Amino acid sequence: MPEEGIVSPLPSQRALGDLVTDVLREMITGGRFQPGQHLRESQLADALRVSRGPIRQALARLEVEGHVELRRHRGAFVSTLTKADVEEVHTLRGAIERLAASRACTRMQGKGFAEMDAVLEQMKLVDTKPDPEDAALLDLRFHDIIYAYCDHVRVQRVWASIRGQIMVFLRARNASFPDFLEVGHIEHLELRNALALGDPQAAQDAIDKHISGAYERLKRLNLPNQ
Repeated sequence: MPEEGIVSPLPSQRALGDLVTDVLREMITGGRFQPGQHLRESQLADALRVSRGPIRQALARLEVEGHVELRRHRGAFVSTLTKADVEEVHTLRGAIERLAASRACTRMQGKGFAEMDAVLEQMKLVDTKPDPEDAALLDLRFHDIIYAYCDHVRVQRVWASIRGQIMVFLRARNASFPDFLEVGHIEHLELRNALALGDPQAAQDAIDKHISGAYERLKRLNLPNQ
């Protein structure tokens, strides 16, 4: 549970429910809370200096996203990563990202590829073992570009709904298998070059290869089945 003073008072210009959701999501994906940890509404409200209403609203949203489990008469708990979670999110991501890539490869043109190249340059400049969260953020930043240019609002909404869970998966994977220096830049560069062909089928094939490799690493994590 965060200590008093760690979190600054929340500004009033945005809906408190949205702000609290963003803060708690970031704390969960960043490892501030551990899997299975009890999230007590009163303590969260005190730490964030809000009433319990926005906390309750945020926890309900985070349950929908898969970050939190709400247990009857017991409260909210940080979700525990399982093999079933990884398999479900992986297959869903594979389906939407194949579609996103097949559309984005014909729409990105110069600006989109320049944005990818900027992220690739950041990956290339990593010369020491990166923090697991930093490596995951670079990874997701690259894939955000694909979704940004796919011109498909519903696909973008699905990506937004599972992005936080993928962040959790990548962070756990990077902590257990710190091979970002070996595979991070080169694998994403291969994907970028495939997208640059402007061929939807080539883009889908490249996504299949990229995501299947990531899934194989995730399956090596010592996770419970359910």
